[in-house]
Amino acid sequence: MKNVTIFGGGTGMSTLLKGLKEFPINITSVVSVCDDGKSTGKLRKEFNIPAMGDIRRVMISLSETEPLMEKLLNYRFSSNSELNEHTVGNLLLTAGTQITGNLSDGIRSISKVLNLKGKVIPFSEDNIVLSATMEDGSVINGEHNITGSPLKIKKVYYKEEPKICEEVLDAIKSSDLIILSMGSLYTSIIPNLLSKKIRKGLDSTKAKIMYVCNMVTQPGETDDYKVSDHINTINSYLGKHKIDIVVVNTGVIDQKIADKYSSLEQKDPVIYDENNINCKKILNNYVSIDEDVIRHNVIKLSLDIYSYLIDEGISKYWLNTL
Repeated sequence: MKNVTIFGGGTGMSTLLKGLKEFPINITSVVSVCDDGKSTGKLRKEFNIPAMGDIRRVMISLSETEPLMEKLLNYRFSSNSELNEHTVGNLLLTAGTQITGNLSDGIRSISKVLNLKGKVIPFSEDNIVLSATMEDGSVINGEHNITGSPLKIKKVYYKEEPKICEEVLDAIKSSDLIILSMGSLYTSIIPNLLSKKIRKGLDSTKAKIMYVCNMVTQPGETDDYKVSDHINTINSYLGKHKIDIVVVNTGVIDQKIADKYSSLEQKDPVIYDENNINCKKILNNYVSIDEDVIRHNVIKLSLDIYSYLIDEGISKYWLNTL
């Protein structure tokens, strides 16, 4: 089977994995550990450990357990006790880390219980803090503070070079395809590229780098960004090996839904500016609306990715028969 390494974090990555796990590929998920809000932030501060929240979401997406287990792991306590805002999954990962001595081993032990269809690796074992220089020149520390700021991000970085898990570098070496998942550009995707070792590994690999572009913009991060802006921003953080393939939604989002997103969340559809994109493109209508929430159709998306992996061009034929 082909080896696919996916970089990301948050909802975007977990959504993609729900589709990809249904195909005969070896999946390795490299998850950002910068989140510092709610339960994750409390646990990081108390136990001096990397962020758990995105790892929990990714593990649940790859798991083959009963739906009740998913609800249990995502259950968030709401009370006046010290458990307030904590999720069961975050507490379980913290316990696993304490028992085994490190996050990677903790993930491995819990992965067996959840019967994961793939491997989950943290970007780093360090309790790293993401920093951002904003458009006005000010500096903000911490992902939660960055995403909560009304200012536009100019660049993100770590003040110190993070210690990368060796398994991440091994995964890059053995990959047939590298995927940069959809998700928050500056706080989920790019944080995984802020390492000299990662960039060196990507420069050395023969695997193509594929980016799955977001369908809507994100306030403060990608306001007014077109597809080419997403690509150019990521490429500015990569080394010599730039994005080889971009996966783009060409479907039209229902106008009522688009207007709702624009007025309530300040999010707009990402415009596909074909003439400004120089890499290979995979195009399809990936729009899926679930209770007025815009999502990627993970079946179509995963099928296109798998088809590219095994034989370019097959997916269009298959998708026309769906």
